[in-house]
Amino acid sequence: MSTPATTGQWLFPAEVRPDTSVRLMLFPHAGSGGTIYRNWHEYLPHDVAHQIVNLPGREKRLAEEAFTEIEPLVEATAEAIADDLDDRPYAFFGHCLGAQLAYRVSLVLQRDGLPAPLLLGVSGWAPEGFSQVTYEQSQMPEPELVGWMRTLGSFPEEVYGNQDLLTMIVPALRADLAVVSTYRDDKARTESPVVAYSGRSDPLMDPGAMASWDSRTPRYLGNSEFTGDHFYIDDREHALAVTGDLVRHLRRELARAAA
Repeated sequence: MSTPATTGQWLFPAEVRPDTSVRLMLFPHAGSGGTIYRNWHEYLPHDVAHQIVNLPGREKRLAEEAFTEIEPLVEATAEAIADDLDDRPYAFFGHCLGAQLAYRVSLVLQRDGLPAPLLLGVSGWAPEGFSQVTYEQSQMPEPELVGWMRTLGSFPEEVYGNQDLLTMIVPALRADLAVVSTYRDDKARTESPVVAYSGRSDPLMDPGAMASWDSRTPRYLGNSEFTGDHFYIDDREHALAVTGDLVRHLRRELARAAA
């Protein structure tokens, strides 16, 4: 498969405030753009600037070809982020595919000798014990694919009755599921500390799967488990709890870096 040419903007917003002490880059789940994080600016303190990683083939980059293999996508994302880094510390957070991408991008940045993320926040995905989709599943007929999306609660209920929205969402979802199907675990360790979050009733996760992060980082900060399924994070109270915990860890890591 060929690597798509990319021309669009990878981080939204592109600029962060001058008084920002740390940049938090947010990686969305499969088929999504920044929708999952649309309210996070309300939950974060003024000096923590959030930037959403916007992948080709959706939202503001709808006209671009989406990636369908993980390694080219990781390399392109890492290159875009590397070009945008400044002297301020930064951290990653991702849900599901977003967590997978955040982890792999951190590995590419450290391979290239760049500063590691101050913190890697991962939600709804683990390197072991996660139910990985196959390429064949990514190519399911649309009614089956939409039905599967619905069982996971991937999008708000009103999306499923709106064919115009589905026409925009389904191609990106197919591409992202194809990306996931090409992932092969190499047990690589990130240099960043990792903190994890999960839904107690997530059908895609084996019990205790988040503990597999312990061998992938020099400091595993544990997993916070919430009521709900794979998309527990769509609940406002859960999102507030996750962001509050992330900020607590970010403050601690900033203090460690300054000591």
